[in-house]
Amino acid sequence: MGREIRVRFAPSPTGPLHIGGARSALFNWLLARKEGGKLILRIEDTDLERSTRESEENIKASLRWLGLDWDEGIDAGGDYGPYRQTERLDLYRQYTDKLLASGQAYYCFCTEEELEAERQAQMERGETPRYTGRCRNLPAADRERLAAAGHKPTVRFHVPENQQIIFKDMVRDTVSFDSNGVGDFVIVKSDGIPVYNYAVVLDDALMKITHVIRAEEHLSNTPRQILIYQALGLPLPQFGHISLILGKDRTKMSKRHGATSVEQYKKLGYLPAGIVNFLALLGWAPPGEQELFSADELINQFSMDRVAKNPAVFDVDKLNYINAYYMKQAAPELVTELALPHLQAAGYIGEHLPADRKEWLVKVVAELQGYISYAAQITEHIDVFFNDEFEFESDEAHAIMQDADVAKVIDVFKARLEALDPLAPAAVQAILKGITKELKLGGKKVYMPLRIAITGKMHGPELINLIPLIGKERTLARIASLLAKV
Repeated sequence: MGREIRVRFAPSPTGPLHIGGARSALFNWLLARKEGGKLILRIEDTDLERSTRESEENIKASLRWLGLDWDEGIDAGGDYGPYRQTERLDLYRQYTDKLLASGQAYYCFCTEEELEAERQAQMERGETPRYTGRCRNLPAADRERLAAAGHKPTVRFHVPENQQIIFKDMVRDTVSFDSNGVGDFVIVKSDGIPVYNYAVVLDDALMKITHVIRAEEHLSNTPRQILIYQALGLPLPQFGHISLILGKDRTKMSKRHGATSVEQYKKLGYLPAGIVNFLALLGWAPPGEQELFSADELINQFSMDRVAKNPAVFDVDKLNYINAYYMKQAAPELVTELALPHLQAAGYIGEHLPADRKEWLVKVVAELQGYISYAAQITEHIDVFFNDEFEFESDEAHAIMQDADVAKVIDVFKARLEALDPLAPAAVQAILKGITKELKLGGKKVYMPLRIAITGKMHGPELINLIPLIGKERTLARIASLLAKV
């Protein structure tokens, strides 16, 4: 690609990192890592009312959790700072003065009420609302009079007429807009703060950004931005507008579809590798049939020409399928740490866990992590290790316990278990095999009634691991309790 690739992720710190923002950050990161380029993290905090440092910290923490590091920007420094827009206001002013001096921008004294009346009139005539340029040729005397009367003007960009704004998009190919449909737009608000479309151009140009990869909703901003690049004689980056993310009902993803922020998925006990793998497949198609990718494999295979322009569907079932794979691979100690808050909330464990109890819990989690897609689901499976009081899960389970051979199986098992010391999986396995041989019964005739007697359920963790974890006394007490219900 010749010159050094410089991409950026530039979130507004007005809330936690949205899953769509994380996908944009990931695509930028993948391109930078694939091409040996640089990723810059810039904070767009010109929305003074809604921007908070708390949100900025959340965004950075979420990116780090996902493993998306940056080479320049907030916290990392670099040659093109500051990397927070509110610290760049003097820079923006210099360029605003240039545009005003060249007549490519002008002061606009229109009030909100006047603009709204103009907008309503245009809509009534069936026209697309846009600013008509009424302050464009305001005489200097009128400007001075209005300023002296305390009117605070905005600065508007003078959009040239009858111009086709054409650019080649990395995802959408050739895109064109007619400048007559744009209308003179505000670049600096009356409080002196630049609007997004203006600040972003200056930031991208001055930070030498070569590729702008962002969400499709910014496509309509691109003609305004290109006009500013051209007016200031700044080199254009390559644009790539990645598809919207839709819920399974094919409407724009929102809270009613479930968790929407990276932080929420982290709290539910998803793994960063699972989220990154899933996000990469939201709008990017790998060359083959492979679905499970390490970060290195994603970097090696990623390319913008395989990014689709069609909307990507956020399928939670697919996310769970992918994350379940990583849960199975994870160390039981890690899964236990992720599960702890959920087990505490469900009342299974207290806030303080003694070392021996924690050691036991890690073994329990190791038995269950193959059944769960994310750590919060552990509460749906762990009851069998904690609860000694239970009923038959179904009439079928109850009926199995009335089989003629069950009493013999239970009697032999109890006698063997009581004599067993220490209680280890291999020893339990030897007992169970011994019973099938001694009573000349198939495995199902032995294992199924014992499982039901110990858990009330027909399926679950391996008996040879379950029994040592429950312990001898609790196992025998459970059998006695359930047999009383037969």
